[in-house]
Order: sequence, then structure tokens, then C-alpha cells
Amino acid sequence: MQKREQGKSGGAAGGAATPAAKRGRPFGSTSGSSGGSGSAADSAAPTTLLGPSLQVHSSFADQNHKRIVLALQSGLKSELTWALNTLTLLSFKEKDDMRKDATPLAKIPGLLDALLQVIDDWRDIALPKELSKGPRARTLGVNSLVTGFGSEFEALGSINNAFPRSGVGSGSSAADSLVQKNAARVRSSEWWFDEDGLFNLDDEGRAEKQQCAVGASNIIRNFSFMPDNEVIMAQHRHCLETVFQCIEDHVTEDEELVTNALETIVNLAPLLDLRIFSSSKQSYIKITEKRAVEAIMGILGSPFKAWHCAAAELLGRLIINPDNEPFLLPFVPQIHKRLVDLMSLPAFDAQAAAVGALYNLAEVNVDCRLKLASERWAIDRLLRVIKTPHPVPEVCRKAAMILESLVSEPQNRVLLLAYENAFAEILFSDGRYSDTFARILYELTSKPNNKVASARGIWGCG
Repeated sequence: MQKREQGKSGGAAGGAATPAAKRGRPFGSTSGSSGGSGSAADSAAPTTLLGPSLQVHSSFADQNHKRIVLALQSGLKSELTWALNTLTLLSFKEKDDMRKDATPLAKIPGLLDALLQVIDDWRDIALPKELSKGPRARTLGVNSLVTGFGSEFEALGSINNAFPRSGVGSGSSAADSLVQKNAARVRSSEWWFDEDGLFNLDDEGRAEKQQCAVGASNIIRNFSFMPDNEVIMAQHRHCLETVFQCIEDHVTEDEELVTNALETIVNLAPLLDLRIFSSSKQSYIKITEKRAVEAIMGILGSPFKAWHCAAAELLGRLIINPDNEPFLLPFVPQIHKRLVDLMSLPAFDAQAAAVGALYNLAEVNVDCRLKLASERWAIDRLLRVIKTPHPVPEVCRKAAMILESLVSEPQNRVLLLAYENAFAEILFSDGRYSDTFARILYELTSKPNNKVASARGIWGCG
């Protein structure tokens, strides 16, 4: 329990006393072009500068916060796009960026709700209620110029060609039609230069709404990296309901929207209390505690590494808070099974996420330790992580400490005695974990409080 209390105070997924590490920016999310002037600025910038070459000073938000919120609420394409672009620059901050002028954007009155409304607007029109949407083929941005917008909206240019602009009359000549058709072939990133002030509910308008929702979700994700925003966002019921709903619909929802929502909730997890979904705060989407955990379990079962690793990390952080235990414990057998499966994958980050979550779960109560020890292949795969070894020594250390937690329960010693030789081999071959495995072997062999040890004492064996 001591380790678990340390983890709770630090908020780390692995139970360490250091603050919880934020999730990294996914591949492709910083690949936007800044035009010719931006390219020249980038070439002159130092190689250590990971952020955009153009930075907006934080005082800009103080002077224009009302305009930004009103622009998000206006429904006008030009205003909405200006606000999203501005907020993206203001909220962008790499993990090594030490800028002191980062603006706590979530503290701007009404800003977080306005951004959430942009996402809600897309989800309200994403699919007619009388239709159902099947599972999507996932590529997670591989070989794609623009990610997150699905096969039906891969390029607005094709939609524009299929749906001519309203400025073309029925009596236009063939030459005029050709000019209009060529003018309509715009890049998907330039739709905001159109003269139309409002979004239409045709395919083109839906694609534009979708891009705005993904942009808003990326800004909210950036918010979650700022310590000044964490408490506000973790206690904002509408924000949590929106991100959990996106995670829940991961089979049919846009992959970039799901990824942004998932990384947001992972960043907020050390401060998250699932009881907020049954609190007296105003609810916009009827998400319950059980439904939230089921959404995480759905992501945990995903075949995509980025998603199931994030879900494992999320569970490891949520269980640190004892108030979340009643909602997570009914799913412990399923969680154990999936995490043990993740440890069998060749990907080192999947193994690390699984070990980190199991490390915290093993500290919850006796029942969790008994169920983990009886899970098939659990001990074998923990030993394999140590023997391989995993390239991160901390992961191996946590795997060894999980085994030490399991052997502390008398009911588990019969199962663990079968691995006595493997424990002894690591004890004599790897000095880094010799102390831990010496304690494990001491627990297994020195205390006559299990059936095997008792039999040895009665019959004079051993």
C-alpha cells in the first residue's frame, strides 16, 4: 500500500513519486506547412526548435479572448477558422519547450465550452439517426496527406468537383464551366478561402465541420498538457463527457478525433474522479461511470498499438485514485487478461504500458493479486520482460516488484513455487534485481504457511 500512496501523490502511471509524464505528440501532427515565408524561417531556426516558427504572444489572448470565444460561437467559416488557427498556435507547446508565456487558455471564460460545442456540432450531424455506420478501416495516417478524415472525406477537391459552386448558372458556356471546375479544385486545407459564410449540410459542409471538430479536439488536447489547465478540465463534466463519448465510438469515429480525446483523458487521469458522472453538475451527454470504463475497455481491446497502449496507461493512472476502485474492480479479470496479452507483443512500448498498469493494479487489494497470479501466462511473461531484458530498466524493476507483491500472498505461493528455479537463475545472473528475487525466494521457502512447505515439514522432505 505504501507504493500505491506514493503513486497517488505523484500521479505517475508507474507509481513513482515523479509527476505523471504527458503523452507524446503523434506522428504527423506537426507536419503542417507554413508556406514560403515559414519555410525560410524554419531553415534559419535552430535544430532544437520543435515548435512552429510563428508564435503568438500570450497577451494576444488576453486582449482578444472575447473575440475568440464569439468567433467559435458564430458559425461563420472565416471566423471559426481564424479562432481555431489562433488557438492552435497559442496552445502548441512541445514537452521540451520552456516558454514562460504559455497561456492558461482553459481559464478564458466560455472558451472550453465553445470548443466542445464545435465537436458536438460535428457529432450531431455526423450521421442521420435513421442510419447506422459500420466499422471503419483504420490506417492511423499511414501514407495519407491529411489524417483523421476518413475515406469518405479524403479530399474536398473530389467533392468540389462533384458539387459545383452555386455561382455557376444553368446557361453558362462550356468554357465557363471548365474554368469553374478548375477553380473548384482546391486543396482540402484551403476551404476557408471560399466566400460562403455558413456551413451547409451537404457532403462538403459535413467535411468542413469534421475538420473543425478535429482542430478543436487538437486544441483541447494541447490544453491538457498545461498544468494550469489540468484541474479545470478534470472537473469539467462536459469536457469529460465529450472525450469519453469520442472514445466510446472509436469503431466509427474519426481516428484523429479519437486519438486526441484519448490523449486528453490520459493527461487528466491522475486528477480524474469517475464519480463526476453521477454528480450534481450539469450533464450534456448521459455518460455513467460504468459506461466510461466500458469505453476504455473497448480501446484496450483495439488492435492498434497507439490506442491500446494509451488505454493501459489510462487504467494504470485511474486506479491510483481509491475513489475509482468501485468502478474498475468489476473489470479486473478482463483487464488482467488483456494486459497479459499485451506483454506477449514484441513492441516494447506495449510491454511497458502493460507492466505499468499491472504494477498499480497489484497494489489495490488481495483479490487483485490472487487473480493476477492465477492468470494464465502472467508469471511467464513477467519473467520474460526481465530476462529479455526490456530496454528500459524501470520496466524490468516494476515487473520484479509485481512478482514480489504476488508472493506476499500465502495463497499464491503454491503457484509461484513452480518458478523457483527461474527466480534463482535471475538472482545469480542479474545483480540489478538480485535483492528483489532474494526476497521472493525467502518468502517462498522460509515460511511454512503453505501446503507444500507444510508437507515438507511433516514428511521430513527438503
